[in-house]
Amino acid sequence: MPQLNPSPWFFIMLLSWLTFSLIIQPKLLSFTHTNLPTSKVQTTMKTSPWPWPWT
Repeated sequence: MPQLNPSPWFFIMLLSWLTFSLIIQPKLLSFTHTNLPTSKVQTTMKTSPWPWPWT
């Protein structure tokens, strides 16, 4: 099985990894969540039986 020359592919992988780590990731982590899951109150729905007309 022939092997690819790692020289150009390694540089592309390294450049994309650095771009993600240094530029994209800090921008994504700076977003704040508007609805935190811990601030929500769980409510239980009250269910009632269905009034079937034919019974």
